[in-house]
Amino acid sequence: MADREAFLARVRAAQPAHEPLPEVPLFAAPAGDLRERFAAALELMGGGEARAQSAADVRALIVQRFGDEARIASATPEVQGTRGIDAATKAVSLEDVDVGVVRARFGVAETGSLWLSEREYVVNALGYIAQHLVVLLDPGQLVAGLQDAYRRDDFRGARYAALVTGPSATADIEGVLIRGAQGVRSLTVVWLPAP
Repeated sequence: MADREAFLARVRAAQPAHEPLPEVPLFAAPAGDLRERFAAALELMGGGEARAQSAADVRALIVQRFGDEARIASATPEVQGTRGIDAATKAVSLEDVDVGVVRARFGVAETGSLWLSEREYVVNALGYIAQHLVVLLDPGQLVAGLQDAYRRDDFRGARYAALVTGPSATADIEGVLIRGAQGVRSLTVVWLPAP
């Protein structure tokens, strides 16, 4: 143990001095409606979109797409899941979840990406272990590009953040694209204003 502590002490002592982050200029965003740009980028990455007027509409959409028997874990109080989750839920207990439901903090029109952190997922594995991910997004919570996303305070308050763009995918050298290879098989953004 003494060797470990001595090693860590040497590493801590050898850290370089703190330097401020460089100033990144803001580049002009392409013209056009943010929501349309987001939807086009999302579709290009294999994601889909739907509209809802209420949480009940979201639940009906899930049943319509995935069936009455779908096992649903919802990390948002707006949509009732068939399985409750909280911060103490073990990730392994989600191994048979068909549909995960989360609410993204914001979306990025440039890439069709959704910003999710430990607060949105509640259980980090939810966004990766579920077969399908349904993400609620307030249409008023879109930024034009990644440069705008990185300027938001959300990044300073989260332990980690993921910019999720479409379902999991992989392709081989011959160009055969397979969706859902290492993660969710489908990702659907549901446009629903935050309560």
